[in-house]
Amino acid sequence: MTTSDQRRSEIVVGLVATPPDYPAQVVARLAAELAERLAERVHAEVSWTVREGWGELAPRRDGGVEALLDDLASRCAEARWDVAVCLTDLPLHDERVPLVACVSARRRVAMVSLPALGLRQLPAVRAAVPDLVSRLLTDTSDDRVPPAGWAPAELARRIAAIRRVAGGTDAGELRYVASRLTGRMRLLTGMVRANQPGRALLGLSKLLVGAFGTAAIALTTNTIWQIGDALGGIRLTVIMLLGLTALVAWLIVAHDLWERRDPQTPAELTRLFNLGTVLTLSLATAVSYLVLFTGTALAAALLIDTSVLQQTLQRPVGVTDYLTLAWIISSLATVGGAIGSGLEDEDTVRAAAYGYHPDPGGWRDEKDG
Repeated sequence: MTTSDQRRSEIVVGLVATPPDYPAQVVARLAAELAERLAERVHAEVSWTVREGWGELAPRRDGGVEALLDDLASRCAEARWDVAVCLTDLPLHDERVPLVACVSARRRVAMVSLPALGLRQLPAVRAAVPDLVSRLLTDTSDDRVPPAGWAPAELARRIAAIRRVAGGTDAGELRYVASRLTGRMRLLTGMVRANQPGRALLGLSKLLVGAFGTAAIALTTNTIWQIGDALGGIRLTVIMLLGLTALVAWLIVAHDLWERRDPQTPAELTRLFNLGTVLTLSLATAVSYLVLFTGTALAAALLIDTSVLQQTLQRPVGVTDYLTLAWIISSLATVGGAIGSGLEDEDTVRAAAYGYHPDPGGWRDEKDG
């Protein structure tokens, strides 16, 4: 190491994920490259050190963003970080519009709400966090970095459809919010992304196996063939939607996934949690249905000879008839799967609830990092 490198000032940036679930995965990926990005975007003559940490398993809901910032400030002071940024999967609001990010110069901390970033959360975080750190150091007049010469909407230019507003309770606080309409849509899609629907899909594996068993039995029943042929597209669609709705409803009731109001959770947050749960389960069950439909259609084509199907339906048959058969059988098997969904692993299905976060087990809270 050269003498000039030894004399370089060190700035320690803390990255905190709360809860230690999906946000921790984003923090781990960001931390590996953040020092380099800070050198490029903020100041190359500073030795940047990035520390990772985990927040509470159940993040603060009672005070919203202010409670999160206070908790983060205490953590930052305890760990002796220069500044800290929290990534959370809590959907937060500022005067009924989605809150994307918040900077508090007085506390020397910033916060990013991952769901408010929409589907492309990691690229958005990569763009936002260096600007937030630069904003903190500039507003606190840290002499280790030159003034950034901030334009009023610097961060807003890097993340589409957000704007900057002054904090209402702190003169040194800046908030970045999304629009009411597109921001809410992006928040909902971001909540589904943060809730990891792939995990919910894996949690329905036993249900899917049971549905395939039901479908296999139904394939051998020529009465089902005749029923499928007699039903029109509208009634088949209704049966499919009823089956999927029954499955989602049964999963929520059987596994107690519905978030109930309590003194520590505002009503708006409760509604968002429940909506995030319903959307996640709906996406997982829809993908499961497509897998079931595809498998049933292939099985029907392999097992049922065209001549046999023609004899039962008493008319010429084609590919459409096999698809219709797979459609009715998949819908009925989905209803059967809903009845058997109570056999799923409780913790695996519970992970689909937006307000629920699985115990990280052996993960260590790096408070001394």
